[in-house]
Amino acid sequence: MRPMPESSGVRGVKSAARTVALLELLAARGDRPARLDELAEELGVPRSSMYQLLQTLVDCGWVRSDTTGSLYGIGIRALLTGTSYLDSDPHVRVVRPYLDEASDALGETIHLARLDGPNVVYLATRESHEYLRTISRVGRRIPAHAGALGKALLAERPDDELPLPEGPLAALTENTHTERVTLLADLARVRARGYSIDREETVTGIAGFGFALRYDSPATDAISCSVPVARLSEEHEARIVAVMRGMRTKIEGLLSPASGAPDWR
Repeated sequence: MRPMPESSGVRGVKSAARTVALLELLAARGDRPARLDELAEELGVPRSSMYQLLQTLVDCGWVRSDTTGSLYGIGIRALLTGTSYLDSDPHVRVVRPYLDEASDALGETIHLARLDGPNVVYLATRESHEYLRTISRVGRRIPAHAGALGKALLAERPDDELPLPEGPLAALTENTHTERVTLLADLARVRARGYSIDREETVTGIAGFGFALRYDSPATDAISCSVPVARLSEEHEARIVAVMRGMRTKIEGLLSPASGAPDWR
């Protein structure tokens, strides 16, 4: 189980930390349900304690079990809470119509994502009618170093403050940056260019163009356009960049820290 953050100076509550770790583990497994023994071993929790925790969460709807009571997965309450997060976020509400506008103009897949530690999380997606990318579904997490959205946001930060894991970087394709030195060189180009480019670094056959939204400093949200490399001509690339730059300008013109609104961490 990962350690509780101490940035607030408040001592973590062990039972709460254990509950969060369990829910995140079940969520990360997707459509692969887990058995009691697996969960207890993974989180280093006694089997009896894990059983009690699971039954409590099943009763509350946060975890579900199969008819035999031996398999566990994430419950519907997690969906309701995640939906509430999106519905209550003023930035997401403002950006969504511009995702539609960009998608209509380009005929490509458009994303909104947020930086979360070393990853980006998809908050909204408008899929192209030409192809589908299940990797970009809302709520999906992708390593920030591995694609256009993440690189656009990493480039907004100094090299010595990047939220990257220690050691080699995970590879999603053969084109993903796995060495910090090559990633830093790419981020320097992103800063000079004003937007990021993903050349099949997240998904083979797909290119992406990412644009940080600077209504926060440093930026935590970004938009991107994904397109199959098979139809990415120089003219189409230039149009993608022009349209997405325009969307960024429109969004940033509407969004600024609102007086009296919570400044979420």
